[in-house]
Amino acid sequence: MNVIPGHFTTSRAHISHYLDVSTLKSDALVARDVARELAIPYLSTTLIETIVCMERTEVIGAYLAEELLQAGGGIMNEGSDIFVVTPISNNIGNFSFQSSMIKKVRDKHTLLITATISSGRTLDAALDCLSYYGARVVGISALFTLPSKIDEYDIHTLFSKDDIPGYALFGSRDCDMCRDGLPLDALISSEGYALGYRAGPSR
Repeated sequence: MNVIPGHFTTSRAHISHYLDVSTLKSDALVARDVARELAIPYLSTTLIETIVCMERTEVIGAYLAEELLQAGGGIMNEGSDIFVVTPISNNIGNFSFQSSMIKKVRDKHTLLITATISSGRTLDAALDCLSYYGARVVGISALFTLPSKIDEYDIHTLFSKDDIPGYALFGSRDCDMCRDGLPLDALISSEGYALGYRAGPSR
């Protein structure tokens, strides 16, 4: 994971570091290693029928399904099948599933995987979506997470804020970096980094 310090904004918050997880999501060999690590908490303990992929984690999700389906003593999902699906979103951040995908989620033991969890709002929207469609959420995994728990769910992660000294997240109207007069370096989203973005502090 490439970590870039600075002053960055998302649609909801300001953060002190940009976490570039694109290689983890798109490089096949790296994504396979990531999937092996993320599979460990579930291999012998958790029935998983569907993996829901957020923030372009489909490559990891496919390898994760492969890991969970491997043959071996005590592997919970051996001999089963796993669907790997992705919800669609609208312009206000709500999620839904196309009609052809609903049966792959409803009443299924579901693992949710995402790239990063900071404020938790996107994750909350994803969990609301899964609840609406009747999924049985049995786990949450992430490449990076700020909180270690959301509601009753522990979050299994590769990296946390403890791995990034000085990592901080602020509300857009309560940002220490803005108060110190530091201009924004970039606008970031799950799609990546908007290069060349410069603006004065938020007011």
